[in-house]
Amino acid sequence: MADDASALYIGLISGTSADSIDAALVRFDQGQPQLLASHAHPWPVELRHRILGLAQSEGAVDLDAFGRLDVEIGQHFASAALQLLEHSGMPAQSVRAIGSHGQTLRHRPTGTLPFTLQLGDPSVIAERCGIEVVADFRRADIAAGGQGAPLLPALHAMLLARPGRTRVVLNLGGIANITVLAADGSVRGFDTGPANGLLDAWCLRHRGEPFDRDGSFAAAGHADPELLDALLADPYFSLAPPKSTGREHFHLDWLALHPRLAALHPAEVQATLLELTARSVAAAIEQFAPSTQDVLACGGGVHNGALMRRLAELLSPCLLCSTADHGIDPDFLEATAFAWLARQRLLQLPGNLPAVTGARGPRVLGAIYSAPGGDSA
Repeated sequence: MADDASALYIGLISGTSADSIDAALVRFDQGQPQLLASHAHPWPVELRHRILGLAQSEGAVDLDAFGRLDVEIGQHFASAALQLLEHSGMPAQSVRAIGSHGQTLRHRPTGTLPFTLQLGDPSVIAERCGIEVVADFRRADIAAGGQGAPLLPALHAMLLARPGRTRVVLNLGGIANITVLAADGSVRGFDTGPANGLLDAWCLRHRGEPFDRDGSFAAAGHADPELLDALLADPYFSLAPPKSTGREHFHLDWLALHPRLAALHPAEVQATLLELTARSVAAAIEQFAPSTQDVLACGGGVHNGALMRRLAELLSPCLLCSTADHGIDPDFLEATAFAWLARQRLLQLPGNLPAVTGARGPRVLGAIYSAPGGDSA
């Protein structure tokens, strides 16, 4: 496919927090993405609860219910794309392709039969939007021996690397991950552990609110050293990269395994979970990127003032800021990345970085789902 420099792409993703479907309308200028419009499409409350319940449950799932959920999620992803187009005033015909990450329900990249599972039927999205869809971005990397995650470091390097300066891009989604942009031009990245996922789940359980606004719930308590030490003893934190994780590991049932939990006030637990995120992030940067000069944060966690203040304390003398300070919307960087990955697929270019994921080599990521009446690339 010859690249059309004027073509638009849409990126769609719902992260591990499942707080919304993020949609980004992106134009590429000499390969550089420009965010033209964005839209955060809320999940219906009942559907979000079902998604989160399945994402952290080890129980059996009825196959009929699973199939219906795949279609239902796909319908909401399509609605997110259509509302983005409506808000932006752009016709569907102007969009070359949609890159849809889908909603992750399981991510098991290790073991004898590694796999990753994202729902949101791409055929439903293509049919409803009348636009070609690229989806299923992670499995090719896993088939090549990689983690299938994180996939954003290549875009982070394109947008934020600076020669002679070591930077870390910190994504504070449901799970936290870092991209190390080294002064010598090399790139590494991995999931450090939980970020908003546990904080949001505990807040919903005890306050009935989907997230801890500005960290006020955590600020009402003090971190408990005994519980914190027990949580940090989880083997995941001591694993060497490449590594990735998700809500299927760090969830409230995992938290409930610790007897100390019952003795604490909910605000103390929330404060401990915030400290867990901050400590695990800071420890990962100290161990694997000790020469870091800047930490640039993105994702929903940038809006948690208490978390950002604690991270700034632990990361000092590194400068912590938002990617917004560098002209990049922290809320839609991930969605922009999946627009970029869709373009990479149509251009038959790799989307992974083997040094990040551990794959045996570069791979073209994603499968193409044709628009009605269209031909696949």
